[in-house]
Amino acid sequence: MSQLMGSKRMRFGPAGKPVDMKSGDYVKAVEYVAKEGLDAMEYEAVRGVRISESKARAIGEAARKYDVLLSMHAPYYVNFASPEEQTVKKSQERLIAAVRASYWMGAYAVVFHPGYYKGNSSREEALRRTIESLRPVVEWMKQEGIKGVWIAPETTGKSSQVGDVDEVIAICRELDMARPAVDWAHLHARSEGQFPAAIDDVVKVIEKIEKELGSWAVKPLHTHFSKIEYGKGGEREHHTLAEEEYGPDWRTVCRAYKETGIQGVIISESPILDKDALVMKKICQEEGYV
Repeated sequence: MSQLMGSKRMRFGPAGKPVDMKSGDYVKAVEYVAKEGLDAMEYEAVRGVRISESKARAIGEAARKYDVLLSMHAPYYVNFASPEEQTVKKSQERLIAAVRASYWMGAYAVVFHPGYYKGNSSREEALRRTIESLRPVVEWMKQEGIKGVWIAPETTGKSSQVGDVDEVIAICRELDMARPAVDWAHLHARSEGQFPAAIDDVVKVIEKIEKELGSWAVKPLHTHFSKIEYGKGGEREHHTLAEEEYGPDWRTVCRAYKETGIQGVIISESPILDKDALVMKKICQEEGYV
């Protein structure tokens, strides 16, 4: 098992603080999720990175104490594919701020949405621009001696966004210190419900990532999951696992993880966050894979 995972095949946790947590900060949230039986958490910096070094280190200390693996979601307001120099500069600054805070905290992955196709002559140009715009962030990480933190481009939920599986793999192949973040709900919305429909669909994605990047990329595979509503163009809204009219199906994904034998960090983006993280853990326990 990888150092991050300890003896566990799968770790589960919420994107943010637990839904029933009435007050308190992320230090308390770490203890709360651990007592629920969860062992991962994604710190949400989606509106901006506003955390002091001392607070970040306190969260990290709690996470080590309770064996909760931390990740972070960087600000939404980034676009590394933009032709506008100022937009790219601001995007780099926001991602760097997230990486710095993650380093203090001991969060292993900084998830971010790569950008948009708009303003580029083709999808290929948007991807190329994204990779080149991210290089200075990686260089900064090396110069600062940042270790143990990966930038994690996420598969995105809209057809207007850079971030299909192949694009995420390409970004990670071209850049050091980058690992994929696979959001199965986003892939479902992006395909307008066509994917993933079967265990084999999920297995193919996992095998492609492992073949193209190496086994480290699935030790563990950083994963987001919820049910999702979509329309023309993709993602509309996240839903709970109990809402059966929406996909994708978590049991299908868990069975594919078991079939391939990979490790997974599963971050619940359901509206009931930690509660559905516990449901996902229970389903994987039923499948004999935790």
